[in-house]
Amino acid sequence: MAGVDTTSTAAGAPRGRRAHLPRLTRQAPTGPGAVRPDGLRRAPADHWPKYLAISPFYLLFLAFGLIPVVFSLYLAFHRWDGIGGMEYAGLSQFRYLLTDSQFWNSISVTVQIWAMATVPTLFLAMVTAVLMNSAVRFKGFYRVAYFVPSVTSIVAIAIVFGSIFSTEFGLTNAALRAVGLDTVPWLNSPWGIKTAIAALMTWQWVGYNAIIYLAGLQTIPSELYEAARVDGAGPVQSFFRITVPMMRPVILFTLVVSTVTGLQSFSESQVLLASTSNTSNAGGPDNAGQTMVLYFYQQTFDNNDFGYGAAMAWGIFLVVALFAIINWRLVQRRER
Repeated sequence: MAGVDTTSTAAGAPRGRRAHLPRLTRQAPTGPGAVRPDGLRRAPADHWPKYLAISPFYLLFLAFGLIPVVFSLYLAFHRWDGIGGMEYAGLSQFRYLLTDSQFWNSISVTVQIWAMATVPTLFLAMVTAVLMNSAVRFKGFYRVAYFVPSVTSIVAIAIVFGSIFSTEFGLTNAALRAVGLDTVPWLNSPWGIKTAIAALMTWQWVGYNAIIYLAGLQTIPSELYEAARVDGAGPVQSFFRITVPMMRPVILFTLVVSTVTGLQSFSESQVLLASTSNTSNAGGPDNAGQTMVLYFYQQTFDNNDFGYGAAMAWGIFLVVALFAIINWRLVQRRER
């Protein structure tokens, strides 16, 4: 018929008008080696601003991480006093490390202090987290207050605890005298030294672990607790049947972190026991508080035996890794 536009149109478009459809365009690929629209590949140099932006991390890691680790492994096979030339020693320093009774004593001291500190730390952290999770008011204040010890200088904390556990004028012995009990030579007896160091580490890390546990508790659905109450479960049953199973990944994380940090304790013993022994960094009388890292520091920087210190550092690394793996496997086995 005359006057009728017979031009094909899209479905739904008004007759007599051509539909304006959006043109689909393919975005040019990006990335190293990508082909540009003109057929040429992008050169890696085109991305140098991105590489330059992330380079500081890798440069710092190379300078202060990878190179020192490789050099310490190289140094472990040499004798060096830090000034003169190096003398190749082979595996002799590792063989001596296996027969060094003081090194094995430092392992025993470290494990005892770690056990005395880790168990009460994680227990008190869980109790604190449950209480904070049930608190209605001042939650933010409690979180900050409990987290402050973990960011406080360990040297300052050790000085305070030195005055608390002082044999003559300590607050602990003053409290014992006030109730008619005998005083305890905390910093002059083997178990007193370990107790003082463990108490310091517990006070320092309870808040840190409590904040982590609190974050884990807040991810547990409240419907589980409501269903447990309907079934007649009490608070204790709900804790062991709901809270603990749901918190296993978080508990595993805090256990591994506590193992790594506890087995590398150093400043606690060094500062707390600095005035209780005639030998520098000896860890108090009879080396009762000399941890692995403190013994490493004594041999390396007091005796200037950098080669043996490097061998000892790798020995400490293997001990810490072994305990971390054992803890990981134990928790994973219980979870199955």
